[in-house]
Amino acid sequence: MTEIDGLRLYALPSALVEVSPGFFTQKPTDARTALAMFSDASDILTRLLEGGHTIIAGRLAGAFRNIGRERIADDIVRGMRAADFLVRETDPFDTQLELNLPRRETSPYAGRIRLMWQEMRGAVVDNFPEPPGRPNDVEGYLHRVDDVYATDAYHSLSIEGYRVSPELIDRVRSGTWNPDRDAQDGEHRDALAARGYYQAFEAVKRSVTSVLANENPGRVVDDDHGGWYRELFAPSVTAGIVKPADLAGYRSERVFIRNSMHVPLPPNAVRDAMPVFFEMLEQDEHPAVRVVLGHFIFVYIHPYMDGNGRMGRFLMNVMMAAGGYPWTVIPVQRRADYMAALERASTDLDIVPFARFIGELVRRGMSGERIAELPAGTGGPAE
Repeated sequence: MTEIDGLRLYALPSALVEVSPGFFTQKPTDARTALAMFSDASDILTRLLEGGHTIIAGRLAGAFRNIGRERIADDIVRGMRAADFLVRETDPFDTQLELNLPRRETSPYAGRIRLMWQEMRGAVVDNFPEPPGRPNDVEGYLHRVDDVYATDAYHSLSIEGYRVSPELIDRVRSGTWNPDRDAQDGEHRDALAARGYYQAFEAVKRSVTSVLANENPGRVVDDDHGGWYRELFAPSVTAGIVKPADLAGYRSERVFIRNSMHVPLPPNAVRDAMPVFFEMLEQDEHPAVRVVLGHFIFVYIHPYMDGNGRMGRFLMNVMMAAGGYPWTVIPVQRRADYMAALERASTDLDIVPFARFIGELVRRGMSGERIAELPAGTGGPAE
């Protein structure tokens, strides 16, 4: 037994010896995450030998081999046989995946993000449109991004519950937003959110320009996303609504998502997970995978106290540009479908509904259909 945060728990080697065979089929990501924490067989083999656990030894050898830990699997089988135990190796997982894992993960949270990415990517490729390729007309692409700004701002802010109108969004963009002359511009939560969205959008456009110049999109967003976040909340800091320290970086407190069963990673885990997330984003060469998993895993980690949805959609659209897909707006009218697909991916690790949801919007956009509109008149819906 071991004690963690006041709880008496099984040490990891003992836990893997004690779990039932169903654990590997019912919770494959958890199982692979635990297995990836081992760099050699010594700790787990000691417990297998002490207990004479021949069936469990065969199951764990097969499990380690499933994730590419051939040496550990061989050492378990050879160690048991050297002690005159008969071992028949069996793979307890339902699936065999092509995984590329480091020799040993330093954090289970980092391992989980790496495994989720590799386990989900095939389903994304199967359920998303083929990428058109980076556009030759960069200026034309950026012009279309400018054209969609008002619609994007209206729907993205409305998804998060802000009451914004096309008129407010236009005032912010045209420069008539004036907190010195109009008190509401400097104090009203919705006006500040609209102003921050505009400033962040301009920063994201610069990232899109870098991606269209053939810079690695994962590296671009790794370098730039902190700047997007600061722009997103700078007006609220100036108005005294958000503390300046909140712009320092990733969150240092627990967060919970309203109406969701998913609990985002604890603060210390965020710092383990985010470098791996950006590593996967930088290394993966398939544009559809970067689009879907870039958005999903960012909000799964939930690295900031607020603004994660807007940041995730910004990141998604930078990845869209890298693949030549059009900037894609998620309509507020589809909010329930959007959130349900994210929930399914977060709680059941089923990425297919989310890949299909985003893929449908992309297909419609690629065919020239307008998938989101600005409302007529003033005042938009609140969500």
